[in-house]
Amino acid sequence: MSDPNPYATDGDPNGAYQWGPVPGYGYPQQPTLPGAPMPYTGPPAGFAGAPLMSVGDITVMPDSIVTPSGTMPLKGAVWTVTDMSRTEERMPTAAVVLAVVFFIFCLLGLLFLLMKEKVTTGYVQVTVTSGGRHHSTVVPALGPQTLHTVMGQVNYARSLSA
Repeated sequence: MSDPNPYATDGDPNGAYQWGPVPGYGYPQQPTLPGAPMPYTGPPAGFAGAPLMSVGDITVMPDSIVTPSGTMPLKGAVWTVTDMSRTEERMPTAAVVLAVVFFIFCLLGLLFLLMKEKVTTGYVQVTVTSGGRHHSTVVPALGPQTLHTVMGQVNYARSLSA
């Protein structure tokens, strides 16, 4: 065993193992008092800021718009929303089955034919154009409120783009 101990304390001629964490790793270098404010040193290098919002695969940053087709400037962006969803009202299958079953036993089974359900299908398309680039994404419509939710997000992005 002529190899030196890789876990030895720096400068220890015997090569003894150091117990505990390495000084300066994961701990503050200077002790601070509890509740004492730390000086602000600014954001880390290369930090672009937190995302403000996202719609589908379009992410709005404080000064840019990030899409899979590239980064676009936020100022002067043109936002477009197209509603390609539809909501239809239909009679569920359970209503027909219950009406037939209860019609045999009593005449009140016909009231089950008054049951209705609303089903929303389709997408809401969001398009952004800025800096000579164009990107479009679709958001699945989960209900009639999806259009209003997406319009609220796009109106916020429009206010940032102005």
